[in-house]
Amino acid sequence: MPAAARSRSSSSWFKDFAAHLRARHGWQRYGLAFAYGALCALAFPPADAVPVLWVGFPALLFLLQGTEDARRAFATGWFFAFGFFTFDLYWTAAAMFVDLRHFWWAVPLAGLGLPAALALFYGTAAALARRIGLQGLAGILTFALLWFLADYVRGHVFTGFPWNIEGYAWTDFLPVLQATSIIGIYGLTLLTLVAACLPALLADDRSHGQGRALFMGTLILFGLVAIWGSTRLMEAPVSAVPHIRLRIVQPDVKQEMKWREDERDQNFNRLIKLSAAPGDKPVTMIVWPETAAPFYLAEDAAHRRQAAAILPPGGALITGVLRAEIERGGQEIRYYNSLIAIDHDAKLTGVYDKFHLVPFGEYMPFRQWIPAAALAGMGLDFSHGPGPQTLRVPGVPPFSPLICYEAIFPGEVANRGDRPQFLLNVTNDGWYGNTAGPYQHFAIARVRAVEEGMPLVRAANTGISGIVDAFGRIETKLDLGSRGFIDGDLPQTLPAPSFFSQHGESILWLIFTVLAAGAFFGRVLAKKLRD
Repeated sequence: MPAAARSRSSSSWFKDFAAHLRARHGWQRYGLAFAYGALCALAFPPADAVPVLWVGFPALLFLLQGTEDARRAFATGWFFAFGFFTFDLYWTAAAMFVDLRHFWWAVPLAGLGLPAALALFYGTAAALARRIGLQGLAGILTFALLWFLADYVRGHVFTGFPWNIEGYAWTDFLPVLQATSIIGIYGLTLLTLVAACLPALLADDRSHGQGRALFMGTLILFGLVAIWGSTRLMEAPVSAVPHIRLRIVQPDVKQEMKWREDERDQNFNRLIKLSAAPGDKPVTMIVWPETAAPFYLAEDAAHRRQAAAILPPGGALITGVLRAEIERGGQEIRYYNSLIAIDHDAKLTGVYDKFHLVPFGEYMPFRQWIPAAALAGMGLDFSHGPGPQTLRVPGVPPFSPLICYEAIFPGEVANRGDRPQFLLNVTNDGWYGNTAGPYQHFAIARVRAVEEGMPLVRAANTGISGIVDAFGRIETKLDLGSRGFIDGDLPQTLPAPSFFSQHGESILWLIFTVLAAGAFFGRVLAKKLRD
């Protein structure tokens, strides 16, 4: 078949596909929206099937173009997002099974209630896009910009939850991911959304030529980004901080066994044994995961001495702990999810308290109306720490501590006025078992290294632990469900902060403004041509 005939055939098929989706009504439309949203969840780890975004978003646009009004557009956008979050965040429900006897009622809230609530942002974006208009290039751009704003709002309001916004689909494609060193993950999300939505123009006779040119243009753009990123990676230095040898311990303790009275000593001794095992080089710095020690180690001198005995002189143990602090003349005890550093003499040389706590997990919002206990706090609410800080510990380069999901917040992982030399993320993904959650969490934390231009050291209870350099390259790692330790050198931070680290989201909003202006003037021009 001649090339021109094949082109016409594929174009005709795509137009028929678009017409079919536009003609759907009622629950048939909503069911398809749910299915295409669920399909888009495959773009993220561990599947990493990025091209599905170029299927799901055009399909959503065709469904929205067939809606009769903004109310039905809201429902269509809501079902798409509900499908996405149901399959993308299913692992949140797994945490309830750790203590199902007490938290059985929260399983449907985590598995369906959270996706339903998050989908409200996107239903609103779809309704606004439908009201403004979804035809032509201006309509497609308007939709992409509004959907991006829903991502951005979701990542910031009510403490924020920027999990798996579209830019994270590139975490397994390091050359493209290098763009986050300039525009951040939100910038990459905006470009990805626009590129994924533009193929919808190919189904419009009036915009087919324009759509084809723009579609090819976005492919060229991402190709150029990949070439630049590949060059950046090839030219990236491979160097380590001298005289620092890391050991990251991954004890792989099942969450339901971690705090049992008859298991505590055994769990603690496992940490000691793994930490003291011989290695190929002397270790100077040992890292344990979030709440690794099943004791209040900051207040427990005996167990602290036991841990310090494995350290060489000048060495340091850094571990996640629960910490209690008595205030107001002994009348009140405040609890913190903390990180502490211990030296060879069992002295505390550094303390950091987690500031970005997990709602419903580490504290219960609206406690006056919800009398339930927080999931991870054993019936207690944790208190907030002061915020990002650079911790200075003898024998260790200055670092920024990040406990658990503090690593998912772009631009909030380091003290800008006191730049650290690496990011240290301790976490306990044991709550989520063998699900997609730990894979996604590791990938998201990895992006922070590229954004900030500094290495990431990560210790997880059940995985994934690892050392990532300032370009996002994994130096070494321990997979999910593995028990053991990894030894490695600490990669050097970049000599100068990345553009994103210095200027934040300035380029992102410049791109957004240019696209918004293009959509506005395109709509004005189209109206004049119609008149």
